[in-house]
Amino acid sequence: MNDFVKTGPSAPQGYFAAEAAGLTWLDEPQAVPVVTVREAGADELRLERLETVAPSADAAREFGGRLARLHDAGAPGFGWAPGDKAWFGPLEKPFEVTTDVREDFPDFWADDRLRPLADRVTRTLGADGHDTVDEAIDVIADGAFDGISGQGTEEPSRVHGDLWSGNLLWTADGGVLIDPAAHGGHRLEDLAMLSLFGAPFLDEIFEGYEAEHPMPGDWQQDLPAHLFFGLLAHVQLFGEAYVDQTIATAEAIIARADQLGF
Repeated sequence: MNDFVKTGPSAPQGYFAAEAAGLTWLDEPQAVPVVTVREAGADELRLERLETVAPSADAAREFGGRLARLHDAGAPGFGWAPGDKAWFGPLEKPFEVTTDVREDFPDFWADDRLRPLADRVTRTLGADGHDTVDEAIDVIADGAFDGISGQGTEEPSRVHGDLWSGNLLWTADGGVLIDPAAHGGHRLEDLAMLSLFGAPFLDEIFEGYEAEHPMPGDWQQDLPAHLFFGLLAHVQLFGEAYVDQTIATAEAIIARADQLGF
């Protein structure tokens, strides 16, 4: 059988089971194509092998609409994960994240995701950088990004959780999700991660998303708050190369919160 097998002798216990559970959960609504799990073992994960093609604008728009439908399928709460444990980061050195369930997005994002990471990379950020990051986390904790563009309150979405461009493969069936950190989160988490390293046809993905799930006109100005975790994770995993971008993003979060009246 021509499958793709992920192996990692140093992977944490339960890592592959958690990834398999995430893929299965994302596939449940049948909203967007997800790589098929063949078998999950203690030391490996066997998946279908995907044949990739070049992306196109039409495929990107279609994927955007499908991603919106996936998010709209919802989740039991913020921070909820389909497995007993959850991790973020590459197979070679993932770090564990809590699966505590929160009713409110700010509690989940600020206290369960951002503060623990910021505390672990204090020395790398430097004193001034850490102060700026802390200020940005504080405005998130105050609820500046609970909704979108200061409007309403978002319910937990069914999110991929690590949707940078490398975890979106393009096939003859369109965009296919791989390598998730699936959980209940804010819908802008996935859209922000797509923007972090520049997914192909990103504008078209956003167009397709908005056609399926209308958004406020200035919603993209909220994205820094939702890619903040990904950037802090990169500081922890890869060091100083991401510090300047992380601090600049913190400054953008503070400015956006001020614009929204927080």
